[in-house]
Amino acid sequence: DVPSLEVFKARLDRALTSYFSYVHLLFIAKCVDIALSSCTDVAYTQMMYPNFLDQKSREVIEYSSEYILISVLHNLLQGECNPDLRLLGCSVLAPQCEKDKVIKPCRHVCENLKKNCLPAFDAIDMAWPYFLDCDRFFAGEEEGCFDPLAKLRGEVDVEEDLPSDLPGTFIQFKHHSYSQMVSMLKKTASKCSHIATTYSIGRSFEGKDLFVIEFSTKPGHHELLKPEFKYIGNMHGNEVVGKELLIYLAQYLCSEYLLGNPRIQTLINNTRIHLLPSLNPDGYELAAEEGAGYNGWVIGRQTAQNLDLNRNFPDLTSEAYRRAGIRGARLDHIPIPQSYWWGKVAPETKAVMKWLRSIPFVLSASLHGGELVVTYPYDYSRHPMEEKMFSPTPDEKMFKMLAKAYADAHPVISDRSELRCGGNFVKRGGIINGAEWYSFTGGMADFNYLHTNCFEVTVEVGCEKFPLEEELFTIWHENRDALLNYMEMVHRGIKGIVSDKFGNPIKNARISVRGIQHDVTTAADGDYWRLLPPGTYIISAQAVGYSRVMKRVTLPAKMKRAGRVDFVLRPVEAWPNKLLRRSMEDMYDPYDPLELFDPHAQHGQPEARGGSPPGREKPWWWSYFSSLDLHKPLWLLKQH
Repeated sequence: DVPSLEVFKARLDRALTSYFSYVHLLFIAKCVDIALSSCTDVAYTQMMYPNFLDQKSREVIEYSSEYILISVLHNLLQGECNPDLRLLGCSVLAPQCEKDKVIKPCRHVCENLKKNCLPAFDAIDMAWPYFLDCDRFFAGEEEGCFDPLAKLRGEVDVEEDLPSDLPGTFIQFKHHSYSQMVSMLKKTASKCSHIATTYSIGRSFEGKDLFVIEFSTKPGHHELLKPEFKYIGNMHGNEVVGKELLIYLAQYLCSEYLLGNPRIQTLINNTRIHLLPSLNPDGYELAAEEGAGYNGWVIGRQTAQNLDLNRNFPDLTSEAYRRAGIRGARLDHIPIPQSYWWGKVAPETKAVMKWLRSIPFVLSASLHGGELVVTYPYDYSRHPMEEKMFSPTPDEKMFKMLAKAYADAHPVISDRSELRCGGNFVKRGGIINGAEWYSFTGGMADFNYLHTNCFEVTVEVGCEKFPLEEELFTIWHENRDALLNYMEMVHRGIKGIVSDKFGNPIKNARISVRGIQHDVTTAADGDYWRLLPPGTYIISAQAVGYSRVMKRVTLPAKMKRAGRVDFVLRPVEAWPNKLLRRSMEDMYDPYDPLELFDPHAQHGQPEARGGSPPGREKPWWWSYFSSLDLHKPLWLLKQH
């Protein structure tokens, strides 16, 4: 059929419009500063009009359904895949411009994101947006594309170049931005690649990787009988000293190992060390905007979701108090109550909990700021109405020994002067039971102790939360030996392997200490570690289907290495202790949302949050676009 004159004119008009838009891009368009409020945090500063959708001005873009979508995706998907999707959308709506030339975003970035995030769109019955068509608006690397998500991985705003003649042991005592921190950790791991590696335990609410640097003789792998240790910093975003200390510590461990420092070599050769400098990088960015020297107590403390991470963990302490009076009940490996998941749980919190499940940590410390003291569990009072009440764990002696290991090696904390930062704690030796200082629930230290094998203390490393850079050198030297001394405490107590008579390791066997109502369990290889102060103990090992074996152990006061205590268990046909069997077999709840959580995809596999119920023409999210009259996004409707 021959098209009518009107159809021919319309086609000609569209063709001419496309042609002149292309000519405009090639010869007339210039780079301009990005003024779109939802795209101001991209990794570049200039864009070009018209964009890839032929939108010719800021006003046209801001009133478009495409722009509204990237602005509300965070809410529609409940944080899933964001800010990744928003930044990807910005790379199309506000294309990167350099020297008056547009650079297309990389196709492989789009394809990877679509693969991971398409289930989130399916869950709300939404089609994949047409302007995120990976073939149409994106380019291959051979065409010179850019990665719009590079900023999330710390690949931009890198550390400034330092003079080449500096010694290998040089540490720059400065505040590090998120990307500078990531760059420094990667450089350090590369410098000591035979003993170090970096990895991410997940992502923050705003999509930043929670980077860890690990030191071990076999990086990336658990080694039999080698204890696992971790330091966590910057849990509160405005308490930055812990973050910087761990960045300096990473550099120090690397350089001193290479120089042959016997203390550092012994530590790394016999310990697997994990350093997580910033658990709250989103909060840090807010605090950093205020600048160093601002001793703020609010701005940046919480996450981008306005959550205090040290109040966001499950309250297992209340359950421990309830169990304490029940004969035979254990105060360890308490499962997470289902009611916990009804509240708002930060992705950072979930990432830590998943991390604790994946590695058999023995000892840990969280570095905070605002005081100068070491606190230890419990942090939640035995009587909730009592804000300051001594509330010890069954391992009170061991926790005091651990806290003193840090405090006594810190020249200021151990100073007897009361007219200084932390002077209120001088008579206590610079340490205090957490609940006796002030009680709070949902803390990370209590969760470590009651849900896993890990013992954790909290170190308040200074009264100034965000000190000036010129103070950092002194702070490092005050804390360096204390950091090392505390790490070495992971080798106190006993360790060993639990196996059957054929030498096969037994996983999840319980190691009990008579008189201490708190057990530890064996790891996948049958190895275990039990922190204990000097003394004589009756130790027993038992597992489902095996008989109990008991041994008497004496740990001398001067012994600084874990004593080796192995157990060989024999099978039994009957299992008499039903309470113990249930607690060992059902260590974690059969329905456990944490098992389904993918920390690197922000919120794991999404559950259905809506869709189009029978008889309803439009899905629930359609109301977000109600302000658009003639340009509603029909392309988001699957049936369309």
